[in-house]
Amino acid sequence: MNKINLLKKYAYNYLSKYDSSKKNLEWKLRNKIIRMKELDSSEKNHLYKNINNIINDFVSKKIINDENYANAKIKTLYQQSKSELFIKKTLFKKGIDKKIINILLEDFEKNNPDWELNSAKKFAIKKKLGKYSNIKKKEKDISKMARAGFSYSVTLKALEFDNL
Repeated sequence: MNKINLLKKYAYNYLSKYDSSKKNLEWKLRNKIIRMKELDSSEKNHLYKNINNIINDFVSKKIINDENYANAKIKTLYQQSKSELFIKKTLFKKGIDKKIINILLEDFEKNNPDWELNSAKKFAIKKKLGKYSNIKKKEKDISKMARAGFSYSVTLKALEFDNL
């Protein structure tokens, strides 16, 4: 019982420093249990079984909310000039459901039309893309934008303006 409280305390401390999704917190708690060397396998299995109880307790107390986490992450990644594809992959890696991701991105699109084009323009400025002396430079810039997750049409629109 004492180890469960220790695990809960670890989760509180982690959440006080970082915002997290349910799945991400589960991974963090599992890793914490793995790092506990003084436990035998039956105690570790008991702790693994209690991870869901700890997470459900945090959800009921509204300490963890996947939608709020995803909304905040979308805004942060937009400010960092990331593409829609990059945002989707990042949220999916953190354990957010695809349906929630799509709904939140649609809402973000309604509130911020042309956000991906603006993000692509900021990315191009940040990476100093756009001034073409030859066709190879243009192809390299398009490739760099594609690797960042921007679509071809958005890339062409973003690279049409003149960088400062």
